[in-house]
Amino acid sequence: MMKQYLQVKEQYKDCLLFFRLGDFYEMFFDDALIASKVLELTLTGRNCGQEEKAPMCGVPYHSVQSYIARLVKQGYKVAICEQMEDPALAKDIVKRDVVRVVTPGTANLDMALSDSTNNFLACIYTDDENFGICFADVSTGDFFATYGRQDIAEGKMANVIACYKPTEIIVNQSALKFERIFANLKKRCDFYLSYVPDEDFELADCENRVREKFGAYSESEQALGENKYALRAAGGALKYLDDTQKVSLSNISNASVYNSSSFVEIDLSSRRNLELTETMRDKGKKGSLLGILDKTSTSMGARLLRKWIEQPLINSDEINMRLDAVEFFVKNIAVRSEAVKALGGIGDIERIMSKVVYGSVNARELVALKNSLLFLSEIKQVSKDFETPYLTRIAESLDAATDLYKLINSAFVDDPPLTVREGGMIKPGFDPELDKIKDTVKNGARIIAEIEAREREATGVKNLKISYNRVFGYYIEITKSNIDKAPDRYIRKQTLTNCERYITEELKDVENTILGANERVTAIEYDDFCAVRDAVSRNMDRILLQAKLVAVIDVLSSFALVAESNGYVKPAVDDSDVIDIKNGRHPIVEKFLTDSLFVPNDTYLDTDKNRFAIITGPNMAGKSTYMRQTAVIAVMAQIGSFVPASECRIGVVDKIFTRVGASDDLAAGQSTFMVEMNEVANILNNSTKKSLLILDEIGRGTSTFDGLSIAWAVVEYLSDKNLIGAKSLFATHYHELIALEDEIDGVNNYSIAVKKHGDDITFLRKIVKGGTDDSFGIEVAHLAGVPKKVVSRAKEILANIEKGEFSHEHKSISYDAGKTSSEEISNKVIGMIKNYDISTLTPIEALNEIYKLQKIVSENE
Repeated sequence: MMKQYLQVKEQYKDCLLFFRLGDFYEMFFDDALIASKVLELTLTGRNCGQEEKAPMCGVPYHSVQSYIARLVKQGYKVAICEQMEDPALAKDIVKRDVVRVVTPGTANLDMALSDSTNNFLACIYTDDENFGICFADVSTGDFFATYGRQDIAEGKMANVIACYKPTEIIVNQSALKFERIFANLKKRCDFYLSYVPDEDFELADCENRVREKFGAYSESEQALGENKYALRAAGGALKYLDDTQKVSLSNISNASVYNSSSFVEIDLSSRRNLELTETMRDKGKKGSLLGILDKTSTSMGARLLRKWIEQPLINSDEINMRLDAVEFFVKNIAVRSEAVKALGGIGDIERIMSKVVYGSVNARELVALKNSLLFLSEIKQVSKDFETPYLTRIAESLDAATDLYKLINSAFVDDPPLTVREGGMIKPGFDPELDKIKDTVKNGARIIAEIEAREREATGVKNLKISYNRVFGYYIEITKSNIDKAPDRYIRKQTLTNCERYITEELKDVENTILGANERVTAIEYDDFCAVRDAVSRNMDRILLQAKLVAVIDVLSSFALVAESNGYVKPAVDDSDVIDIKNGRHPIVEKFLTDSLFVPNDTYLDTDKNRFAIITGPNMAGKSTYMRQTAVIAVMAQIGSFVPASECRIGVVDKIFTRVGASDDLAAGQSTFMVEMNEVANILNNSTKKSLLILDEIGRGTSTFDGLSIAWAVVEYLSDKNLIGAKSLFATHYHELIALEDEIDGVNNYSIAVKKHGDDITFLRKIVKGGTDDSFGIEVAHLAGVPKKVVSRAKEILANIEKGEFSHEHKSISYDAGKTSSEEISNKVIGMIKNYDISTLTPIEALNEIYKLQKIVSENE
């Protein structure tokens, strides 16, 4: 047996091998050491012909899914090696073989999957010039590819990966030269990475795989065949799926190819900054745009909504079709309510169908499919009232599959058992032969009772009884005092202290009939189950289409519900270069404000006289919120959602870039300033006239003069119509930049309104025309809780600096252990400030120096 184990393990070296032995899956050697640690299993040993026992651990077969799910979540691959024959019938060692390899990107286990998120495997083929990338989700049947120029170092492939967040990536061996880049990307988008041989991506082999999977001359084959990089990525993915899944994935029945120009390009950094699907703080859904918009009722709808947010449309006609449908649901509350009510009864059809493919579906899940079809028929009924072109097209394609509903309903009881090998799931009347045998089982007790009564009368033994146990089956029991009355036809089976046990030929015949009937019932029920499952499988494409239609209705009705609840309006989306938002609000921030009302603001941008807005004003006043809300509203409009504003017009944007905040990427060896400049370089190199740019505090990571120079040059470059001329919002504390309004046509100054009350200030959070050269830094320090003495002294120092009385003369300061006088404290502070070189002081250094000043004052108050 161990020789057999080692032969199988040799073929699956990169996997943990679950080796079926009876009722357990066992692991040995290093696999056992890993599994026992990760799964917290007891480690034992087994003799295997070596000097020392082989480390060993195991898990019960009936609960294996939970253990595999835990391992897969940790990034391990698990090869499941099953017994391929009945051990009772095996002439030699039981034949065993791997029936499936479960990997992070191919897991189809309930415990390893999120209902609202796809589980994508990404397959990448790349050379020095171009790349192709294919995404596959075996749990839903999604399969699509894209391609592009090989500029992974600049992040385009990273943007695609960030969009779909695959849990596993396989890439051709030649891409090892980009290993460091993939490793850095892995830290931002957690996934399991492995390299596969280049021969898996041979063009002719990939063409054959695609043709065999999707059919010659099919739309899928033609779409993939238009680009050899997308074709190779798809072919590589199909080989990997064949090698690991070992079943025909009939739920993957078509493939699509898209060009990145079909959707708004949003890079990895911008997705994070805008918090589209997860928050920056804890990567959670709550507090993201997805968290605001998700009022979906089905798992399919939740996954589709995420996909739409990750891929805003560029085609204005498609956008307006969605918007018109949302408007219909907003205005027709009764129709929407009926649809939502029916949606609530629909299960995860896509993942039920994937279990049909794998042969792991049970009767209870098929009953859930039946119930979903019942609610689908209600949606089809409601859809008769749909009016917009998009909705009516959906209504025409809805199919309640009443034939499948009737089949499943007639086959299974309402609450079948979880297992399919123990009977108890088929309804009476579905299979006449099964009903007849079940009658035999049901009548077995009556027949035994009749035999018992007859034998009592024949022998005259009034306390004679017929009993059953698993060792002897049915037997007649007579007390010792009556054994002389036992007839010759009784065959003695067992002698006990106070009785004798016998069997008869008649009793054995009845026993064989009853016990054989029980086994036959189980076998026939399983055969009937398989017949229904196969019938469902033959309708795979038909049912999956309904799942996709349901998902669209779900998302559109969710948009309508959110719009109605939050006071959103329908945006006018066109192909102009204008963004005109009246009383815009940040959809996330306004939901989480508890102590005040959100202050709305207008935004007007075009590519002519209003293409570049320089925004000045103090920190904490709302500049970042204002800029981000403009980008978020554009995203909402281009996914087909209503937006938080009183009026809105969005000229379709092709790319959205944000440069908001920065943090050291120490793992990649990059400082805050280097990260900032990388992001700025990406924006400068990839922006177009149709892009929307959000830039906050460019140049703050270096010295004042260097930072100002860089910011100035960036404004000039981006605002130049001959270079880029994109719609841009640019927040800065470099007040010198407000002079550019008079120098560059299309550059305009704006600021955050602030109301001053003596030493106190109030942020009005209103964007007003005109720049400001006052950052209110000292007032902000006061609001933040800096001690009054430090604030007062800072005002004195500021006044001196503004008068030109600031001195760089060095003066040493002695620090006494005890409390010092106010004059001594002032001398210490003045001495430290005189030693500052403002021209080279970075923001972080300035904060450190302010901290030192605060500490001196607080220690001697």
